[in-house]
Amino acid sequence: MAVNPKKHEMPAQAPQKRKHNFSEVALGYTKEMAIGEAERCLNCKNQPCVAGCPVNINIPDFIGHIKDGDFEGAYQEITKSSSLPAVCGRVCPQETQCESKCTLGIKFEPVGIGYLERFVADWHNENIKEKPKTPLSNGHKVAIVGSGPSGLTCAGDLAKEGFLVTVYEAFHTAGGVLVYGIPEFRLPKKIVSKEVETLKDLGVKIETNVVIGKTLTVDELFDMGFEAVFIGSGAGLPAFMNIPGESLKGVYSANEFLTRSNLMKAYKGDSQTPIMKGGNVAVVGGGNVAMDAARTALRLGAENVYIVYRRSMDEIPARKEEVEHAKEEGVIFKLLTNPVEILGYNNPDDPRDPKNGFVTGMKAVKMELSEPDENGRRKPVTIEGSEFCFDVDTVIMSIGTSPNPLIKDTTEGLMVNNRGGIIVNEDGLTSKEGVYAGGDAVTGAATVISAMGAGKTAAKAIKEYLMNK
Repeated sequence: MAVNPKKHEMPAQAPQKRKHNFSEVALGYTKEMAIGEAERCLNCKNQPCVAGCPVNINIPDFIGHIKDGDFEGAYQEITKSSSLPAVCGRVCPQETQCESKCTLGIKFEPVGIGYLERFVADWHNENIKEKPKTPLSNGHKVAIVGSGPSGLTCAGDLAKEGFLVTVYEAFHTAGGVLVYGIPEFRLPKKIVSKEVETLKDLGVKIETNVVIGKTLTVDELFDMGFEAVFIGSGAGLPAFMNIPGESLKGVYSANEFLTRSNLMKAYKGDSQTPIMKGGNVAVVGGGNVAMDAARTALRLGAENVYIVYRRSMDEIPARKEEVEHAKEEGVIFKLLTNPVEILGYNNPDDPRDPKNGFVTGMKAVKMELSEPDENGRRKPVTIEGSEFCFDVDTVIMSIGTSPNPLIKDTTEGLMVNNRGGIIVNEDGLTSKEGVYAGGDAVTGAATVISAMGAGKTAAKAIKEYLMNK
């Protein structure tokens, strides 16, 4: 039978409709579409797609179950390796990982592995009401710091092995970056809540409103009877450019802007959370977080939203799908452009003028790319005399984050690198016995699936450490 050269297109809300709401953009496969897409899989003997998955899901096997219409069998296969299938099916960059290794992709479009994972997880959540059984306890206690993707993965893998796991989360809701960083229209929070509830059914305890390093320290966790600690506290410390005007009213970090909207529900009409709405918005940066911030600003009523990025579209680090969705919704890309100053309003004749101190515009310069260096990277270089200004009312800085120093500063013997990332070995073990770490707390801001892979690696090492101990 001839193979369909194109993957089944994901149904989605129309751009002109979705730009005015926070409902999920992608609508998901039907059963027929899922089976049709699964039938494109060649079931390769060497399974290159598995090697491209950071958590090593047996992709051909779960797709094989879909071909047979056994959607629950597919779900059970995925969850042998992944604790967050409904999340990964939505936000994992499959195009640069499993799908990039797909043999079919050499000649045609690769199999839509991410679309299929999402379908299977959603089918299970809608149709299977039976809760997983709590495994028999082995008596060993492990504390997890942070309930983001690395922490939840580590917790899930350990709970399945009978460990008594408690997760400590600084915010009032579990999920980490999955709830404060990724907008509702990309990842509905009911999906995250469902995944967390599944972990609770396995016996995982979640303690919210606990700031490790403030409420409790890592050393105090050991005093409480925990035998190992995994730090998956993420990278929530935002970076700024240190240019004039960054202290003006209306300048946000992307973290703050998205947290106000996503976690604190500022997008809802009855919300008491203040956030800038309307006007012209400039988002500085080109990653997925920048796209999330830009598309959120649009939905909050902005007249014009600009992505200000100092390189070209060829170098933009955001997922292709997110860039395309942003363009379809009307986000304007100011490429090869770099801010040098944020302009503000000042009325020296009336110090009490309520407009004083607010953003009014941005001064920027045009850039050009140098010849590729030894790593193939082209450096952006300022074009002399290219300064220009444009009107904006809000500026959102999305140029990266680093790990919060709080845990490091309150944990004796924990070594970090010059970027603030916790130093670990290949198993996730830190410089302190019994303390492991993974995800953005180690690497700085990265992908959800890479954080999950780190949590999985650490869980295996913690199991070996405690069982041998």
